[in-house]
Amino acid sequence: MPDYVPGDFVKAEFKDDESGESEWMWLKVVSSDHERRIVFGRLDSEPIVFTKLRFGQEIAVTYDLVREHRQAGSF
Repeated sequence: MPDYVPGDFVKAEFKDDESGESEWMWLKVVSSDHERRIVFGRLDSEPIVFTKLRFGQEIAVTYDLVREHRQAGSF
């Protein structure tokens, strides 16, 4: 199981079930709950499709939506 820690970045997929459109955006990890498989972070991308979201907004996503993980200081 991945170990998401504060300062890491994860790329998550956001999908609109009605339109079928999807967008991948980066989050800077604030914390995670391994038991519930949720990562909490601040949006580090400017949304194009999901305009109701904002850069810097605090959001939570399930581990199932994470498509890429970069550890703090690894890039």
